[in-house]
Amino acid sequence: MAQPRAERLMNLHILLLGAKRFISKDAIRDACYSEYPRGGAGDEAFERAFERDKDALRQIGAVIEVGSADAFFDDEIGYRIPTEQTSLPEIRFESDEAAVLGLAAQVWQHATLAKATGRALAKLKGQGVEIDPSRLEVVAPSISADEPAFEPLWDAVGKRRQVSFPYQRATETQPTTRRVQPWGLARSSGRWYVVGFDVDRGAERVFRLSRIVGPVRATGKSGAYDVPPGTDVRAVARRLSPTFPTVRAELGVRPGTGVALRRRAESVAPATDASGWDTVVVEGPVHELADEVLTYGADVVVQAPQALRDEVVSRLHSIVEGSS
Repeated sequence: MAQPRAERLMNLHILLLGAKRFISKDAIRDACYSEYPRGGAGDEAFERAFERDKDALRQIGAVIEVGSADAFFDDEIGYRIPTEQTSLPEIRFESDEAAVLGLAAQVWQHATLAKATGRALAKLKGQGVEIDPSRLEVVAPSISADEPAFEPLWDAVGKRRQVSFPYQRATETQPTTRRVQPWGLARSSGRWYVVGFDVDRGAERVFRLSRIVGPVRATGKSGAYDVPPGTDVRAVARRLSPTFPTVRAELGVRPGTGVALRRRAESVAPATDASGWDTVVVEGPVHELADEVLTYGADVVVQAPQALRDEVVSRLHSIVEGSS
């Protein structure tokens, strides 16, 4: 049975990012595209799928380098994602864009995908391709996506397949079934949303994943619709989802950690005393920043404002009380 495209994209991202050298197309095919038989139509289908997947990774911020995969033959083309470009501190991203860059590691950790990725890594290792786990730290998941609806929606977005799900609005007492052509997933104001075309209402809509109260069911064939040209999923999510006032936060961050925070920071000041903490200034809603700070554990502390410190402390107390 063919693997879901979401799984294949995550495997490809991890392999290219973790590679110490350029990986040949043949090696990538063996590791991630085993469903396409060699020869004839299988070769053509693999080429189309590989090109689509590379475009998809570039759209979420990955820089894919092309170079020689063989030290003795320049015509043996290979691919990799260089961490030195992926983690440049002067590149600026919005918070939701940084979250998408963390998506690969987040989905890779999901139980249903970790085993498949492990098999892909084993195949590359058998071919002599070295994967350095430390190179994967640049996509450490600083923002989680724990909603059960996330994975099936991510898969449906990749396949352009219509879905239906029960949705509970805050103003309604009972959930209603919504039929949606999903265009993409985005994070706005600290929450994950699916953006797409509501079939029954005939208009674009945004649905908060935490309000999907039942299974997401894919219906119909793959490639059943096209995303309108020029659609910016993140812009639609920001426009249609609730908005919250932002605060300017000063965070103490241990050197070598908090890559996503540093990437979108207003400023980063290296430590000037024995404390060893860099000062990183970012903006965002209090509850969203609290989400992000907590995922870094002891590597990030809130210096200001007090409202954010109080929110983080309150959540930590709740965690301690819930585990006692």
